[in-house]
Amino acid sequence: MTDLSELGPLYQDYAYGYPHKSAYRAFAPRLRLADLWRDERKDRLFLYVHLPFCDMRCGFCNLFTTANPAREVQTAYLAALEREMEAVRDAIGAIQPVQMALGGGTPTLLSPSDLARLLDALARNFSANPARMPAGIETSPSTATPDRIALLSERGFERISIGVQSFNEAEARAMGRPQDTAEVMQALDTIRSHAFRRLNIDLIYGAAEQTVASWLASLQQALRWQPEELFLYPLYIRARTGLDGRSSVEDEHRRTLYRAGRDYLVAQGYRQISMRAFHRADTSETDSPHEFSCQEDGVIGLGTGARSYTAKAHYSSRYAVARAGVLGIITDYCGKTQDDFRFADHGMTIDRDDAMRRFILKSILRVDGLDLARFRAVFGIDARDAFPSLTRLCDLGLLAKEAEQLRPTADGLEHSDAIPPLFYSPRVRAAMQCGDVL
Repeated sequence: MTDLSELGPLYQDYAYGYPHKSAYRAFAPRLRLADLWRDERKDRLFLYVHLPFCDMRCGFCNLFTTANPAREVQTAYLAALEREMEAVRDAIGAIQPVQMALGGGTPTLLSPSDLARLLDALARNFSANPARMPAGIETSPSTATPDRIALLSERGFERISIGVQSFNEAEARAMGRPQDTAEVMQALDTIRSHAFRRLNIDLIYGAAEQTVASWLASLQQALRWQPEELFLYPLYIRARTGLDGRSSVEDEHRRTLYRAGRDYLVAQGYRQISMRAFHRADTSETDSPHEFSCQEDGVIGLGTGARSYTAKAHYSSRYAVARAGVLGIITDYCGKTQDDFRFADHGMTIDRDDAMRRFILKSILRVDGLDLARFRAVFGIDARDAFPSLTRLCDLGLLAKEAEQLRPTADGLEHSDAIPPLFYSPRVRAAMQCGDVL
């Protein structure tokens, strides 16, 4: 058996983006959006809107969100979002989003009328209509009400994702997410009674009292609704979250549950896309006349917590986990003028080195793998020459070369949370360690 101990702990970091926003700092001076976007392609953009509100703050959650905001806070936030949309539209000119998503937080905490207002504003400012492009939204069991779900279906959302985490109430409670399983089932019934092409169910493994049997029972329950997608997340205990200092989880426990869940879903006809993502084998890929490339194309993020990506810089609001910090950032956001929104205040400039690292990390953690020819075309160098760690991962059996692709092996997918730190640049690593999280 290959010794993989040189990689360190199995569960280190979930690299959903690079650089991580904990490395972001205030820009001095602020960067003009008009300058950042002047030379960017604007016909292959992903449009993301962040709603930092939830009905509860789960014990494992370190996302930028707050629970049960006052009605006036929601109203002020939506007004600020509309000011931001107008400022972004005026600053960077006409754009063509080819995909869009509403996340958070829980967008469906908004009332149906507020959701409709938000969707109307997106259509007015960016011609962003869920019925005309692949569009997704996140929901929760308590907010997936018939009136909200009907609105989303009528507006043409293709994908809806619901965070269930566990169908076992004791396990959900142990993860800091008390919920009523009957309410979860009612929400899934409501969603399935409408015409969404993709239902995703999020589940979490690793709770201290969770067993292989109880984990598989949750997966069996989830398959009752034949979801087109499932995301299986390992439980992390992160700083400033509800479970911080109150719970712990062992690597081998998570590994055992990961393997059991993976094998079960594959046996049930699901394709593994990444360590976390599984797609039902009979599900077609998203229909889109313009394929978005997360490695190369830009993202316009709207709202606090939303990240925007250009070739020159990544930017967002400040990042917080604790309630006081989140509320302070939301208050600052709601007080911004339209002119304030014409600038990027906080983020990180991106040089060629970090652009290459990001391209690699957005590729090798998915079964599609790293396209070596495309990397050479974009950066003018062989990825393996630029980053010898790729060859080392092949030697360790975590990557395999197939023609011009470097694809993760089964062991590579299993080690997806141990691999990313190998590719963090010194300046990003130093910035992350300095700490700028409230």
